[in-house]
Order: sequence, then structure tokens, then C-alpha cells
Amino acid sequence: MAVTRKNILNDSSVRDKFIQGVKLLKAEDSGKTTADFGIAGDPTPVSTYDLFVIWHHRAMMQLTPAPPRPNPTGRNAAHRGSVFLPWHRVMLLMLERNLQRVLNDDSFGLPYWDWGATGDLDPDQQKQAAIWGADCLGGDGNPVQSGPFAFNPDDPASWRVRVEGNSAGELVGTDRGLWRVFASSDDGVPDLPTTQQATDAVGLTPYDVAQWDVASSDGMRNLLEGWRSPRSEPEHHNRVHVWVGGDMWPSTSPNDPVFYLNHCNVDRLWETWMQQNGRQYLPDMTASDDLMGHRIDDPLASPPGASATPREVLDISENYTYDVLG
Repeated sequence: MAVTRKNILNDSSVRDKFIQGVKLLKAEDSGKTTADFGIAGDPTPVSTYDLFVIWHHRAMMQLTPAPPRPNPTGRNAAHRGSVFLPWHRVMLLMLERNLQRVLNDDSFGLPYWDWGATGDLDPDQQKQAAIWGADCLGGDGNPVQSGPFAFNPDDPASWRVRVEGNSAGELVGTDRGLWRVFASSDDGVPDLPTTQQATDAVGLTPYDVAQWDVASSDGMRNLLEGWRSPRSEPEHHNRVHVWVGGDMWPSTSPNDPVFYLNHCNVDRLWETWMQQNGRQYLPDMTASDDLMGHRIDDPLASPPGASATPREVLDISENYTYDVLG
């Protein structure tokens, strides 16, 4: 049955179920420990939610192509190249199915945050927008002190970051609150992307172009991912990560549940593009093996393993639709 993904700010039931579901996944023992992932220290249980954090980190650390082949722009198994949108589509679908399971609700659709609508506000208003309300995702801070993901050192059931990446690109165990720092002056990103900027990205063709990485000067994927920028600043998806800041910066950014709302909106914009331009994807299998992992029939790296390819997730109408396209 296809579910409908809705704007989290327009449906309080979807909002509340999302919050409930991610908390249930955070509390659920996955059956694996930190030792299974080579994380130093005494083995500790890994939650189902934190499996997604680990998968995302590992995909970012998996360079494509792998050394010793040159990869000057750091293209990896989930980012900085053509596979960015299909890889995250699969990740979102896996999370959605797990949320349906723990909520016992097959009709639940993962919500999205229309960050363009928030970005249309005055920069100061963006920090006070409804998405950051105590009844939604809570605000910023180190640690976050408001909303459902606030940290309470005396409450072991409060939201805690358990796994993070260090400066060496390694996973390490931790036990702390969630961290956000909106529009940090250190990063020079004072505002979120706007509706018009999202529309501009969706209006580009083709899907992607050579060199199929962050240097691609044309094509929709590179602008929507956020590397191509007329302002020499992060744009679109990347800009949201940097603007939210804190735990949204590193490879372990799924530690912040807003990660999924950002990516669900990105997926909505990609779906909008395909409904306008057809279910196209590049590069195809005539491309060099140096693009292995990013071509249309290459297996995607974890979380899906060898069970999905970009081609297989171009049409997801049997799984979900969006209430409104961008």
C-alpha cells in the first residue's frame, strides 16, 4: 500500500507519530553492539535508530572509486556524486518501514520539512519558526534543552547521542545531548534556502553531468545536493545541514532527527523533477568503472547492500507519494 508523505507542520498527528516512532527506534535494541562495528571500548548495545547513524557514516567513508585510484573531490558511496539522491531515497524508505513497524501503523508516511517555506522568512524568524517549537523538534543549544529531543542528564531515557565520528573519520562511543547551533557566524550561512531556490533547482536539466561529482557545473543533482553555488556558499541540502549546525555537520548527522525531514524534502523535490522530466538517471552503464557505485545499475552501498540500484528506485509510486510536490 502506498502511503502519503506529508508536511510535518501541516499535520499534528504525523508530527507526533514521527516523534514517537524515532524515540521507539532509539530505545530499541538492534541486537548488535559497538564491537560489531569496530568501535573502541567496552561493547555496548546499539539501538535500531543508531544503526542508521552508523550506515550513513560508513557510506561517507567509502570512497568511490576506492584508493589508489584518484578521487580528488571525495566522491563517496552516498554523496558528492550522482548516487546521492537514490542512496538517501533507500535510507528514508528503510526508516519509514521501521517506523511503521514500531508504531504498528502501515499507513504512516515519513514527513518532510519544507525548508524553502522557512527560508522565505526573515533570518531572525527562521530561528523561531514552528519547526523548532517545543511541540515539534525543539530549538538549538549545546545540548538542546527544549522539545522532545532535549537532554536531561538525570534521565537516561532522554535523547542521547551514543555514536559519533571523530576527526580521523572513525566511529567512537559517546553519551551526551543533541547539539544544534542555528546560523552560526563561524560558517557564514545566515539563512536557509528559499522556495525560489528550490524551484530553480527543480527547473534544471539534465539529472547530472560529467564529472559526476561536486565539480559538475550543470545538472539538477549537484545544485540540489548543494555543491554548485552561485554564491560560493553551501546551497539547498548542504545549506540546511550547515545552518542547523552541531550534530548536523558531520558524517553522523542522522543523530539529529531533523536529518530525515531535510532529506525527505530533498526526495520530494527530486520526485517533482522526475514528474516533470521523466524518470531519468545518469550516468548509465557505459560510464567508466571509476564511477562504479554511481551508475544506474550499480548496487547501492549499505544500508541496502546489493538489494537496490538507482534504476530500481526511480519509480516509488507503489511505496509512497507526496501530498504536495515542490
